[in-house]
Amino acid sequence: MLAHPRGATLLIAGAVLCAALATGLRQSFGLFLAPMTTTLGWSSSGFAFAIALQVLLNGFAQPLVGQVADRIGGRTVVMGGAALYSIGILGMALSQGLPMFTFFAGIVMGIAVSAAGMPVINASLTRLLPENLRGRAVGLGTAGSSFGQFAVVPLAQLGINLAGWEGALFLLAGAALLMIPLAMPLDGRPAPPKPGQDDQTAMQALKLGLRTPTFWYIFFGFSVCGLHVSFLAVHLPGFVASCHLPASVGAAAIALIGLFNVAGSLISGELSQRWKRRELLIIIYAGRGVLMTLFLLADKTTTNVLIFSAVMGILWLSTIPPTVALMARNFGTRWLATMFGLVYVGHQLGGFAGAWLGGWIFDRTGSYDLMWSICIAAAAFAALMHIPVQDGPKAVDPGPKAPGMTPPPRAATTG
Repeated sequence: MLAHPRGATLLIAGAVLCAALATGLRQSFGLFLAPMTTTLGWSSSGFAFAIALQVLLNGFAQPLVGQVADRIGGRTVVMGGAALYSIGILGMALSQGLPMFTFFAGIVMGIAVSAAGMPVINASLTRLLPENLRGRAVGLGTAGSSFGQFAVVPLAQLGINLAGWEGALFLLAGAALLMIPLAMPLDGRPAPPKPGQDDQTAMQALKLGLRTPTFWYIFFGFSVCGLHVSFLAVHLPGFVASCHLPASVGAAAIALIGLFNVAGSLISGELSQRWKRRELLIIIYAGRGVLMTLFLLADKTTTNVLIFSAVMGILWLSTIPPTVALMARNFGTRWLATMFGLVYVGHQLGGFAGAWLGGWIFDRTGSYDLMWSICIAAAAFAALMHIPVQDGPKAVDPGPKAPGMTPPPRAATTG
């Protein structure tokens, strides 16, 4: 519970900057596929498998990391993850073979991304702020991560151009340590539930989620978000190169996605407070499918790649604020990092498929066309999955009050 409005501002600012750096570093890894595979003689699928393993382990570790954060607070977890982030990137730079690279890029980084990633940061924001500020705060946190993608990815490409891929990775490892001071404003330990508030255990919360149909609709729908995000983050630069466009266009495409998702995340956060989260997610996923279809049919020019990236940016991580809001409304905030972490497993299962399958298909067909078709079909599936989602406020705890503010009463109907 925050004691002063300045505390809320400091909390949100630290969370936004930390999310920006964490996401920007992670989303830059796709830039290293071409130079590392060319220099070291690795296959695209071998590199992609390491990143896919990172995504997969990130998902399975997230509920465990989330439960630790629910018990001891987000500050310690994020700071530990930042240190592990730096170690993982250093290991990637020093790897001379795929097994060693897979260990650091897949296993070490998978745990690091779980600890210093958006689920822990957004869950901390949601738990510590009153309900009428949660959607906006999560939107800001998500926008911050997108801005990090816009800011860090071009700098990573510049580092590759100036210092080579090894030197660029050393620079990224040093930058990861900046997350440690940025995590300081996060609350050290969640307050225990007050008398009359929800006092369910973590196991009770998990059992409730696993037997609730809405949980599984969100789980499978969110897996499509992971499929799209990982495929584009890892393979869009390679796809651009396969279209005989300059490498700078691939870096610019990833950066534009991040820049435009700043607006997309802020809009999504505001709409998550004012509109039904279910309908918002249906529109986002359906919009992705239409956009990818148009891009697949269009000429692959620099202009079209950048237009696609800008529009995709609006839809990129805009799924997160309504998804977090749905989880909080249906299952409460006491174990939100744990519950959202469990849903995040679905996201990362999809992410594993997007990262690895994209490389596997390209190695065997020399083209990404089949993968684009899979992504389009998956977008339609996700939109359909959210139609039966329960959007009513079932949560018991209203969250802490901001000084001088009274959270609005919960409605008795959905919406």
